[in-house]
Amino acid sequence: MSVLTTEPDAVPAGEEPPDTGERHRLTAVTGLAALSLDAMASVAYGPEAIVLVLAAAGARGLGFTMPVTLAIAALLAVLVASYRQVIAAFPDGGGSYAVAKRHLGARTSLVAAASLVLDYVLNVAVAVTAGVAALTSAFPALYDERLWLCLAVLALITCVNLRGIVESAKAFIVPTAVFVGSVFVLIAVGLFRSHPVSTAAAAGHASVLSDNASTVGALLLLKAFASGCAALTGVEAIANAVPSFRVPRARRAQRAEVALGAVLGLMLIGLSVLIGRFHLQPVEGVTVLAQLADAALGHNWAFYVIQFATMILLALSANTSFGGLPVLLKLLARDNYAPHVFALKADRQVHRHGVLALALVSAGLLVFSGGDTNTLVPLFAIGVFVGFTIAQVGMVRHWLLERRERDSRGWRGKALLNGSGAVLTGVAAVVVTASKFTEGAWLIVIALPLLVAAFEAVHHAYGRIGDRLGLGRIPAAPHRERSLVIVPVSSLSRLTSEALTAATSLGDEVRAVTVCYPDPEDRAQLHALERAWADWDPGVSLVRLSSGRRTLGRPIAAYVREVAAAEPATRVTVLIPEAEPERLWQRLLQNQRGAVVAHAVRRETDAVICRLRFRLM
Repeated sequence: MSVLTTEPDAVPAGEEPPDTGERHRLTAVTGLAALSLDAMASVAYGPEAIVLVLAAAGARGLGFTMPVTLAIAALLAVLVASYRQVIAAFPDGGGSYAVAKRHLGARTSLVAAASLVLDYVLNVAVAVTAGVAALTSAFPALYDERLWLCLAVLALITCVNLRGIVESAKAFIVPTAVFVGSVFVLIAVGLFRSHPVSTAAAAGHASVLSDNASTVGALLLLKAFASGCAALTGVEAIANAVPSFRVPRARRAQRAEVALGAVLGLMLIGLSVLIGRFHLQPVEGVTVLAQLADAALGHNWAFYVIQFATMILLALSANTSFGGLPVLLKLLARDNYAPHVFALKADRQVHRHGVLALALVSAGLLVFSGGDTNTLVPLFAIGVFVGFTIAQVGMVRHWLLERRERDSRGWRGKALLNGSGAVLTGVAAVVVTASKFTEGAWLIVIALPLLVAAFEAVHHAYGRIGDRLGLGRIPAAPHRERSLVIVPVSSLSRLTSEALTAATSLGDEVRAVTVCYPDPEDRAQLHALERAWADWDPGVSLVRLSSGRRTLGRPIAAYVREVAAAEPATRVTVLIPEAEPERLWQRLLQNQRGAVVAHAVRRETDAVICRLRFRLM
């Protein structure tokens, strides 16, 4: 006996294969461009953060720049190794949220999610303001317009991301490549210099090196380490956005994570070597990266290329948040901790509502700060350390469970790696929060529990909705009820005829209702309508609803309540006829009567609302 088989993936000749959406997802290279801008751009302020803290101990303190940088690079290696494991264990994305949800409980996972949400939003605001600050430094005449420039840059990045994450990667891969290539050229050339080629960039600027130098103690080194760890923001973004990669998703994401760690680590260490080689001292008004470019390449066109590339990348590093936060919101929505609209996906694999929500909140922060970076920086990077710590602790528990369930080998080394990372990132989180608490970090301390409470409130609301809808339970069998359709009318027209035709097709009984007012003019109009109705005789009764106030929706809603109370076994439908204009702008000419009626009926009754669109062609 022959058996006919069909292949579901087979495509008939002459037809295009179905679009699975894979072409709108990321490769390892485009993923690196789309999701690593935050981390790459951090080399513009990470080494500077270290130097500024150590400058409190004078020239002797600056000698510890390399040891601190090596400690940060070691932590970076730990984080990259850890997030490679997170990607493999949680291919649906979510990073620290997914890890905590499985191994540390719902409340801890919400703390991780809240910290990531705050960090992503702040990253957008800080990145945009920092990029615009670099622009206004080069062109001081634009300083007073910095808020509008920030909002314009934010709008540009939002529009690019609404076209899809692959489109954003294509748009930003060139600036990323130029910046990374420029920094590596700077490092390579600088390593062959025995002394600075130029110091023109720092000339005339006051040194911030402390005259009354303090001792180099453990607290100072910890503070420098914590400040420099700002360069690690963005490392988790790839693990959060694994579903955005092409298949095999986990493997591509792991490659992008390793590449990010390697490039970022080499840049941090290389710049730190040059800081020591050139005995660089921080000065007011000139960045450390600008001084290094001046010292290694000279005050020429190459210097300005690096400055311009840094400015562009700082502004565009906000794209990391647009790649990671919408995926995180999707996971929260899937678990009923965020509105379900965030789980919807548009064309080109875009979580459009997540992108727009991020843009709106970030715009609010920009307006609040007036486009000033210094207002936002104290709030930045605290959330990411909280997320790092939770992810590391969760992975330690992951390896302990693996050992019990599968007797896996090598679990001790992996658990030790993650445990060490948890201690380091936990210390960094405490030090950063303590050192920046009075500068505004207290807002994050307050915002974290409030955001967790908001997640739980959403979850509770969805739970109540699910109970009332009977989700998960077999409902009663459907049955037929008598149907009454009520049609609001104000005059006779083709629209009225179409509405009654549709109503008689839907219900067992149809009633037309019209609202009348005590004014003489309105009474005359009512009598004219009743005479015309009698002459037309459509076979549908016209019910007069008297109202002492000039309101339209409430009298109709009150009539619907009366009918529902008098005929409890009848299903009431309110059919609202509306004209659909030929041109979009012509909607401004409509009186919005249908919307008023629909709002009142929806708010005050349980009737079914049906809005009939009559196209004016």
